[in-house]
Amino acid sequence: ERLAAKAKSLRIGDPADPSTQLGPVISSKQRARVLSYVEAGLSEKAKLVAGGRAPKLEDPRLANGFFVEPTVFADVDPSMRIAREEVFGPFTVVTPFDDEAEANRIANDSPFGLAAAIRTRDVARAHRVAAKFKCGIVWVNDHHRLDPALPWGGVKDSGIGREFGTESFEEHFDVKTVMINTDGRPFDWYRDTSGQKRLN
Repeated sequence: ERLAAKAKSLRIGDPADPSTQLGPVISSKQRARVLSYVEAGLSEKAKLVAGGRAPKLEDPRLANGFFVEPTVFADVDPSMRIAREEVFGPFTVVTPFDDEAEANRIANDSPFGLAAAIRTRDVARAHRVAAKFKCGIVWVNDHHRLDPALPWGGVKDSGIGREFGTESFEEHFDVKTVMINTDGRPFDWYRDTSGQKRLN
């Protein structure tokens, strides 16, 4: 209920206006895609508790914008399409769980693994849960804060390397190992090489 109320309170408008909290999606095609997930959620019997439409805005300058209301579905089963696919729009789902173990199982039962967020006052629990999440970054009591000094990227179908941090440099280099025997003694892990002759 609180998430639905928050979604309904967001101010939709011109992204150049500092008071705007939610701007448009990138194209009419993407707006249609987001709204198609609303239909998918309804067909799967998820409970729509906020949004789900293209809003009619009073400002005539925004009439041609590709806006979508902040959309929240509740009582979403993890097997539903709206829980398993990336929507890329103002769209979120709420899935109930009974305990920490079930929450971990639901979170990791996804083809994607970019990021996760945990809300808790228990720091020990935050560390314990974060360690079990299969994703590239975990926020605790925060969301989508990025630091250029830290790596950003995901795993599974979200895993195409890392941006930011020293890890991002690795994408631009090939690693080569050169090993030199400087003491003159032959060495081999698998057989005795003492009888072999050097080429020089």
